[in-house]
Amino acid sequence: MDPLVLTLVLTAAVLHATWNALIKSGGDPWVRLAVVNGVGIVCAAAWLPFVEAPNAEAWPFILGSVAIHQVYFVCVALQYRFGDLSHVYPISRGTAPILVAAAAFIFAGETLSPAGAVAVIVISAAIISLTFDSRWPTGEGKGVFFALCTSVTIAVYTVIDGLGGRTADDVFAYIVYHFLINGIPFGLLVIFMRRRVLGATLKGHWKTGFFGGVLAFLAYGLVIWAMTLTPMTYVSALRETSVILAALIGAIMLGEPFGRRRVIAAACVAFGVVLLQFSKYSFS
Repeated sequence: MDPLVLTLVLTAAVLHATWNALIKSGGDPWVRLAVVNGVGIVCAAAWLPFVEAPNAEAWPFILGSVAIHQVYFVCVALQYRFGDLSHVYPISRGTAPILVAAAAFIFAGETLSPAGAVAVIVISAAIISLTFDSRWPTGEGKGVFFALCTSVTIAVYTVIDGLGGRTADDVFAYIVYHFLINGIPFGLLVIFMRRRVLGATLKGHWKTGFFGGVLAFLAYGLVIWAMTLTPMTYVSALRETSVILAALIGAIMLGEPFGRRRVIAAACVAFGVVLLQFSKYSFS
């Protein structure tokens, strides 16, 4: 794997873990997600003078990704409503690379080397193992269901944006216009659904929402760029190392436990990343 791609995606993983840690601090999750997306719109608007409108062939991918992202936002909010973060988050993020591998093979003709396939499986299994880091309370079936729905939406929008970024004449224009549109539908939904708590949440958490939005814009922008340079499955697997990074951030900044299971999972993820670095691949 190209060192540039590795650097891009691991940087994106750090940014993703950081903005998730920021919005984890409190407040209504629907409003927090809406604020993050609203800041993404502002970031994209700031870049408009520097890019031209995407070519016609890229627009179906942009609009398709935006549509799937709205379903993703709803699934994320519902998985946290019905399930514990420590259980549903590893499920939704850990299963996604496997689904991306299947979809990328079918729709993009991407193939992985044996070492690459092993690396993706190791990283995914290590992340999913974190869901057993604490006891499961009764009645979390709905949370698991929505976590799996979240995983499917992650896989779908990843493949759409991977193909879209490659189709676009300018991948940066694709990124800017994607973010410019992406936050609007969900933001309007949240204004309608959470208008009673909107003001209080914004007043108490606007700073974390602002910084979270900037980091989210940079994180997923780097991911889309990276997918124009290397297979989507590799990017997806590397991106999900953010789960381990988020656990490390929680241990360092929030004093959360980082026990033996998490140490083993982190070691397995590191092993998978090393394997990816030396894996061969082909994609169109």
